[in-house]
Amino acid sequence: QVQLVESGGGLVQAGGSLRLSCTASTVFTINTMGWYRQAPGKERELVAITSIGIANYADSVKDRFTISRDDAKGTVYLQMNSLKPDDTAVYYCYATLRGSVYWGQGTQVTVSS
Repeated sequence: QVQLVESGGGLVQAGGSLRLSCTASTVFTINTMGWYRQAPGKERELVAITSIGIANYADSVKDRFTISRDDAKGTVYLQMNSLKPDDTAVYYCYATLRGSVYWGQGTQVTVSS
């Protein structure tokens, strides 16, 4: 069983920045790590994901968000710049290891206009 512990959410004004972190409780290298988000009344959607050095982003966050990872620490980061009110959501860390999928508990990001 792998636990994902997230941090870094909060309240920020539009145009501001936040950095999310997620650390996995495993000594094994995670195959894929990334971030999803879910806004009130909407489905959970992919934000950014990284696997084998390749990163993919949702069109809505390209050029504003950057995903990175430190495999030695089992941690994935999401640097979010130029935040917009539409980015307001609960952000969930996501990881896959040996065919199993794991989710973090979620961290709230609120962007005020």
